[in-house]
Parts: sequence; C-alpha cells; structure tokens
Amino acid sequence: MGYPVIDYLSSPIMQRALLGVIITGLVAPSLGIYLVQRRMSLIGDGIGHIALTGVGLGLLTGGQPVLTAVIVAIAGAVAVELVRSRGRTSGDIALAIMFYGGISGGVFLVGLAPGRSNSNLMAYLFGSPLTTTAEDLIVMAVLGGAVLAVTLGLRPWLFAVCQDEEYAKVSGLPVRLLNILLAIMTAVTVTVAMRAVGLLLVSALMVVPVAAAQLLSRGFAGTMALSVAAGVFSAVAGFFASLQLDTGTGATVVLTAIALFVLLVLLSPVLRRRWKPMATENGEQPEWVLESQ
Repeated sequence: MGYPVIDYLSSPIMQRALLGVIITGLVAPSLGIYLVQRRMSLIGDGIGHIALTGVGLGLLTGGQPVLTAVIVAIAGAVAVELVRSRGRTSGDIALAIMFYGGISGGVFLVGLAPGRSNSNLMAYLFGSPLTTTAEDLIVMAVLGGAVLAVTLGLRPWLFAVCQDEEYAKVSGLPVRLLNILLAIMTAVTVTVAMRAVGLLLVSALMVVPVAAAQLLSRGFAGTMALSVAAGVFSAVAGFFASLQLDTGTGATVVLTAIALFVLLVLLSPVLRRRWKPMATENGEQPEWVLESQ
C-alpha cells in the first residue's frame, strides 16, 4: 500500500528522484525525435551499452561513474559516427560491436572493482532514482540543459541533416560536425537518464513518446512539443506508480509510455476528426496533415 503523494514529496530523497525523472522526461524525447527521423531509433541502446563500460571504469578506479560514463559514451558515439560516415563498414556492424563490446566490458570491469556486486550493476542497467545524490542531480541538470540547448537551438539545422544529408551538404551546412554533435548529445542523454530509467531502458524513452506524438501531429515542431510533454508525463506518472506498486522505476516509466502510445493509437482517429474543422478555419491546413518540416 502506497502513501499520499504529498508524503513522498516531503522527503529530500524523493524530491531529488522526482527532479531526476523530470529532467530525463524532458531531454530524452527532445533528442529522440532526431534519431527517429534518421531511422536510428536503436542507437540509444548501443550507446547505453558502451556507457556501461564507463560506469565499470569509474567503479574500478574509484572515480565518479557518471562522469566516466559520459566520457566513454561520447568517445564511443563519435567513433561509430565517424566509421558510419566514412563507409568503412556498415552502421549495423558498428552498432553490433558497440552493443556487445560495451556491455561485456562493463560487466568485466564491474567484476574487477573491489567491494562491488551485481546489485550495483543492476542499478545502472535498469535505473535507481532513489539513489540520486545532490551532486548527481546537478550533473544531470547541467548536461540536460546542454542537450536541450542544442536540440532546440539548432533545430532547423539538425532537422535538415536528419531529413536529407545530401541536400544539407548542398545547402552549405556543416553536416559532419552536426552529425558528430548529434552523436555526442545522444551519449550525454543516455548518461543523464542512467539514474532515472537505466542504460538498457533509456532508448525506449527516446522513441516511444515520439511515436505517440506522431499519431497526433506531423509537423516537426508540434511533434517535438507533444513528445516532450508525453515524455514528462510518462516519467512522472511512472515514477509515482512505481512507488505505489513497489516496482522498478525504469520499467514502470517505460510501460507507462507504452500504455500512453497504445491509448493514443486507439483514440487518434477520433481526435483527428475533432481537430480537423478547427484547424481548417481561414483556409489553413491542420498541422497533422503537414509533412515534417
């Protein structure tokens, strides 16, 4: 049996945990919409796996696992992007190497770390927001703010690159730099979400809210706004549901996002019919019939 929400919020531990999941709900979909646009929805999983090597390195050396995870994840993401762009091997092969090498290296290093057990590993893999410290929250806020600054501030450029790289090159955009920047932001997003939903589940929070938003809006700006709203709702609702049901927070957040997606799949035909007359006043097209642009 759970307790009233107000009782949870009176605890500093709960406050930090809630702020952490809110940051994750904001950041993950704002970055995920670009990955969905590029048909690279699973890249978050790959970077999550390689970030585990950074966690293991931090535990082994007695350093800060979040910071080492950021460094290793960024290095891995940039390496994969460079390999992909130069065409020396397929993106699928590079992603597979990152998947298996990353998680194997992480488990191996955690096993070597003195005084560490598999319970430490599970917290990073599937999330443990109640262990979020004040220092962790500061790091999450700073990194999350950086991701939002890039995804919102460079939205026209990033969208152009994700939509058509060749056209973006012809238009004079720094395509390689933008691709590397997007890879870096993906790595940062994964590590931001590490405490809240875990390295193995963060990709779902990047993708599912975006998929839900696309059911209602086909304009890029509208889809981004709706996906962020869906991400925050799923994170907060899943967090409190996990407290009430005594279940894993990361898994509950993801299941909440999936439930929202399924609900919108069922309701979207009705919602679209109701919005169409309102949106077409004065001869304007409804946003949901516009192509992403």
